[in-house]
Amino acid sequence: MAAVSKYLTAKNSSIAGGVLLVLYLLKRRRRRQGGSHGKAKGSDLVTDNDKDAKRDRAAVDKAFFVRIGQIVRVMVPRFLCMETGYLLFIAAMLVTRTYCDVWMIQNGTMIESGIISRDMALFKTHFYAYIAAIPGIALVNNFLKLGLNELKLRCRERLTKHLYDQYLTGYTYYKMGNLDNRIANPDQLLTQDVEKFCNSVVDLYSNLSKPLLDIGLYIFKLTSAIGAQGPASMMAYLLVSGLILTRVRRPIGKMTVIEQRYEGEYRYVNSRLITNSEEIAFYNGNNREKQTIYGTFKKLVDHLHNFIFFRFSMGFVDSIIAKYLATVVGYLVVSRPFLNLSDPRHLHSKHSELLEDYYQSGRMLLRMSQALGRIVLAGRDMTRLSGFTARITELMRVLKDLNTGHYERTMVTHQERDSDAEEKLTLVPGSGRVINVDNIIKFDHTPLATPNGDILIRDLCFEVTSGNNVLVCGPNGCGKSSLFRVLGELWPLFGGELTKPERGKLFYVPQRPYMTIGTLRDQVIYPDTFEEQKRKGISDQVLKEYLDNVQLGHILDREGSWDIVQDWMDVLSGGEKQRMAMARLFYHKPQFAILDECTSAVSVDVEDFIYSHCKTVGITLFTVSHRKSLWKHHKYYLHMDGRGSYEFQPITEDTVEFGS
Repeated sequence: MAAVSKYLTAKNSSIAGGVLLVLYLLKRRRRRQGGSHGKAKGSDLVTDNDKDAKRDRAAVDKAFFVRIGQIVRVMVPRFLCMETGYLLFIAAMLVTRTYCDVWMIQNGTMIESGIISRDMALFKTHFYAYIAAIPGIALVNNFLKLGLNELKLRCRERLTKHLYDQYLTGYTYYKMGNLDNRIANPDQLLTQDVEKFCNSVVDLYSNLSKPLLDIGLYIFKLTSAIGAQGPASMMAYLLVSGLILTRVRRPIGKMTVIEQRYEGEYRYVNSRLITNSEEIAFYNGNNREKQTIYGTFKKLVDHLHNFIFFRFSMGFVDSIIAKYLATVVGYLVVSRPFLNLSDPRHLHSKHSELLEDYYQSGRMLLRMSQALGRIVLAGRDMTRLSGFTARITELMRVLKDLNTGHYERTMVTHQERDSDAEEKLTLVPGSGRVINVDNIIKFDHTPLATPNGDILIRDLCFEVTSGNNVLVCGPNGCGKSSLFRVLGELWPLFGGELTKPERGKLFYVPQRPYMTIGTLRDQVIYPDTFEEQKRKGISDQVLKEYLDNVQLGHILDREGSWDIVQDWMDVLSGGEKQRMAMARLFYHKPQFAILDECTSAVSVDVEDFIYSHCKTVGITLFTVSHRKSLWKHHKYYLHMDGRGSYEFQPITEDTVEFGS
């Protein structure tokens, strides 16, 4: 390469520079390819930096137009819909406003001509015409705003419902936060980013269509007035300046993606503080939480500072190229036919005619240059829109993957866990089979593993039929909660077969029950609605019996109505919430119920009645509890030692002694 460089330099420096540039680019490409191949051989896992770089990449390119096309098809699903109607309505208002602008230029020129020439009749005619046109022009402008705002709202409604239909399908909302780690803050994406995207895309439609219409109309008018060379010069300037600014603005898309990600992280740490305020207060953790919030906020502020300075520099360039230089080009174009003394159009024109022609042509050219500037500046909005488009598209892709059973998460490399490498490679999420059969739960050679492939039990085999309660015990981290997540189909199967009833026939009662937003009735019948309760034929009197069974009848007496709305998470104590969850269990009457330390805050006598009542109504229980008094309500125990082994045996007197 050095020899070739020396030879070419001696012959021709420009050729040498070109050849060296090509050789340098080829060399860089080979290095990148070699690095990527070496990385693929070393690990088949994606690192956080690689994922962030891929996720942050956003620009106005072919991928952007493909992405935005996919989203627009969601917001405007068919030709005959309200969104299309508003698009046509906005287009009609834009056309009307453009013709209003042209009329105002012509009418204003005639008013000024009447003033300069002291022609009272000419002045009055066009002055009164302007006054008469004011209500119509104002109506057109506000109709345009109405159409834009309605279109933004309808697009947001369509896109939000589409995303929530996928997000709340099955357990997708759970999988996104617990199995897949590609989306860190879905709440921000579903609310703030969707709103910003819809506003940006509708504004872009308006900001592009109106200038394009203005340019077309003003080119037609100006060609007849000053010739085709003037508008052609302005269009050439638009093309050159647009290409320059589009290239310079490319970082805006990536910076927008990073800004929204940091905003999401900042909101997340604040929501954690609110959610866990009691625990943090007991630990006196305010200073530690303040450091966490300040650290997250500092990342956001530092990025916004950089973004502000970048936009400052871009604003400086935009102002020069899209605003002032466009005006300079406009002056040069409009002055040419007037300053060229050999131009036949103005050889015999009077001063007033020249003035009138200049005002009319100049204002049209000024409006045309402003329209050209708006199109150039619309590239800035499009670059920012590319960031929102990339985030919404990523959300739609992840939702589609999760709804088809595919998820991704960052895991430790195989080299760090050599002992499990071969075994880990054989585990494929979703490779097991779930068989829905009533009144039986059977694990048939099923590995119990976490979503990222950590094996808790290699080969789990046991069978439970209705009427045989099972007590699940073992140390923390042994896999009790993992077993229940697999039973509830929250986690995928990594092999074998799992025979179980359908989802609706298996109920889970956690240690800290969830109290929904709504009435007292809603707490008992959740997730059913009042209409579903009536369809099941369960009266409010039966609901009262469920509350009495768990000694919560006094709550209905205290509140006075089933339809009273309270913040039940705060109104009910810990024990009352656990008993409310058991009343909810009696209402649903599933075939199997998983009780995960759900009576830890309940007295022994109430607990004893609850377990006896479950047996009476035919609910088979899987119970996690450390209370010795509960062993008598179960026929089998499943003991996990936390080291990959388990024992499933009938409960005898010796077993009870062992369990204590």
